[in-house]
Amino acid sequence: MSNNQQIVMNRIKVALVEKQKTNRWLAEQMGKSENTISRWCSNKSQPSIAQLITIASLLNIDVKDLLETTLVK
Repeated sequence: MSNNQQIVMNRIKVALVEKQKTNRWLAEQMGKSENTISRWCSNKSQPSIAQLITIASLLNIDVKDLLETTLVK
């Protein structure tokens, strides 16, 4: 059996850059602090699935585009 593990990280920071939006803009749209958005962007904490759906909607992208899976051995 393999010991490989998958780690899911968000791509919020990348998506914001691609859409030319700032952490401040996202914080205002979601009613969150810039500190919370910063933690999400640096993957120090993760938004809920519902919050990811909201972010995807605000950025007009598929929620799958906000997630990145990495295989760790």
